[in-house]
Amino acid sequence: MTRFAMVIDVDRCTGCYACFLSCRDEFIGNDYPSYSAAQPETGQNWIAVKENERGTFPKVKVSYLPVPCQNCEAASCIDANNDGAVYRRDDGIVMIDPEKARGRREIASSCPYGAIFWNTEKNIAQKCTFCAHLLDDGWKIPRCVEACPVDALVFGDLNDENSAVSKKSAVNETEFLHPEFGLKPSVAYIGLPKKFVAGEVVLAGDPEECAAGITVTLTGSTGIQTTMTDAFGDFEFVNLEPDTDYEIKIEEPGLFPVAMKFLTEADVCLGTIILERVE
Repeated sequence: MTRFAMVIDVDRCTGCYACFLSCRDEFIGNDYPSYSAAQPETGQNWIAVKENERGTFPKVKVSYLPVPCQNCEAASCIDANNDGAVYRRDDGIVMIDPEKARGRREIASSCPYGAIFWNTEKNIAQKCTFCAHLLDDGWKIPRCVEACPVDALVFGDLNDENSAVSKKSAVNETEFLHPEFGLKPSVAYIGLPKKFVAGEVVLAGDPEECAAGITVTLTGSTGIQTTMTDAFGDFEFVNLEPDTDYEIKIEEPGLFPVAMKFLTEADVCLGTIILERVE
């Protein structure tokens, strides 16, 4: 049996909004009876592209996070509406019946991802359908996946080991958005942003000279990691656990070592670290 799923590679997403625009092109002004009513021109993002700026100057990262309906296996929108207004198809796609859902505002508020929207004019809740009307007409992928120029969105039958989504999942570590919700989404992510620490190393008495090739060691709950400063004296460690204590040690023969402790309540910029020469 077909089980549709999507994998979103956050590291590949450039924030071009092609997915968002193709969704609007497909659904604004277009009714698809029994599948969905037309999307309004404003106020709804059936696939939202969330910009996430992290860190502090000059160590800043920007990532883009596409968020469609997660088409959850344990969907809270279905649990909140047991009269067929919201239902799951045999292929796993969660649908909102555009007729039965009229006047049911609680459908929109039942989604913890904020992926269901209320159409005041039509008096119905609406969301992404994975372009179910196109899939039933023979399409292999939704419009958003077709439009993505960098293949950040991958779609297919998770029960088919030869499908693009199965192959992508097999060779990458995937995770769910907000796993604490416990809703078993059909959308998985690669490269969800994690905490990072970064800094710059310079030598005392010569701050204009880049301190390249300096050994930097990170110690924390995930063990020990080591890196070297680059040609500009910069270093960073990524994928750190949140709200966790870590320690950085910077050591090099002929220089006094430096140790710094920090907590990953947020992304950490250690600034410029000056190493003194051993006389």
